[in-house]
Amino acid sequence: MKINLATAADIPALCRLLAELFSQEVEFQPDTSAQQRGLTQIIADPAIGHIFVARRQQRVMGMVSLLYSVSTALGERVAWLEDMVVAQESRGMGVGRLLLEHALAFAKQNGCRRITLLTDQDNQAAQQFYRRQGFKASEMLPMRLIL
Repeated sequence: MKINLATAADIPALCRLLAELFSQEVEFQPDTSAQQRGLTQIIADPAIGHIFVARRQQRVMGMVSLLYSVSTALGERVAWLEDMVVAQESRGMGVGRLLLEHALAFAKQNGCRRITLLTDQDNQAAQQFYRRQGFKASEMLPMRLIL
């Protein structure tokens, strides 16, 4: 298995992965057109973020995306782990752990001081996975306004 940066050619496979992810989430629904627009923006501009894909031969097995910002509290660059998903048929093989390790190492090497992510409140499996990788629950409450 190899992990590398996503390219525009990966967008159809990434949309399928995001459809799988958003079908499980409470707040989001799959919308291929919206996902294509978002993925295209990220892939085209490394200042926005990076998307990494795990592949075996030419098959995309999973993805993780990092989006960048600056924390005034830390005075440094930080990242949001925006999307992390492994294809159903590739789960239980360590793909998610390897993707996350790659993303964390990349973020650290590129000056990110903190990574923040969101999971559904009832997604205990994801929360346990992230805790095993060193993440802790935050005292901050995420709030959202759709504009």
